[in-house]
Amino acid sequence: MTTLRTHRSTPSGPHASGTHLSDALTSRTAAVLRIAFGLTFLWAFADKLLALGFATGRDETGAVDRFGDAAWINGGSPTQGFLEFGADGPFKGLYNSIAGAAWADVLFMLGLLGVGVALTLGAGVRLAAGAGALLYLLMWTVVLPPQNNPVLDVHVLGGLTLVLLALLNAGHTWGLGARLARTDLVHRYPVLG
Repeated sequence: MTTLRTHRSTPSGPHASGTHLSDALTSRTAAVLRIAFGLTFLWAFADKLLALGFATGRDETGAVDRFGDAAWINGGSPTQGFLEFGADGPFKGLYNSIAGAAWADVLFMLGLLGVGVALTLGAGVRLAAGAGALLYLLMWTVVLPPQNNPVLDVHVLGGLTLVLLALLNAGHTWGLGARLARTDLVHRYPVLG
């Protein structure tokens, strides 16, 4: 696997300070975006785990049942509603068939938690970005074609953004990425960086 490395020489010339400022702003913006995506994944995990009344724990009438039967900790399924009732398009049968399956629920929740923690802490951003992009791609295929655009929707844009964050080493700024990059484990397996 080839790793992306950038060579930075000492800037000189009339735009030297602008280059440094641009690099710093890019790194900080990527870090904020990484943390925001991480917190989004963690929020989805918490809402499905506890039925906090946002995407989970609210019925068709708008009534909220926080910590109720829809909570995963109370036996609710984090995948059943979306895969059973939201699926449409060429993969509808496939998604309907796995809606509410225990293995699908566990993998989905572990994915949300793992991606959320990794992105928030800036540790293992490459692996988390790949897993998060895969989750987004799978959610995109649940409803094809997307309702508001024949190709693109927020899932595609989210997946692409996660790939960009990995390429920018977004975990190195305000995260554990730079520290982990110096370990033998990450040198041996760069995808963990």
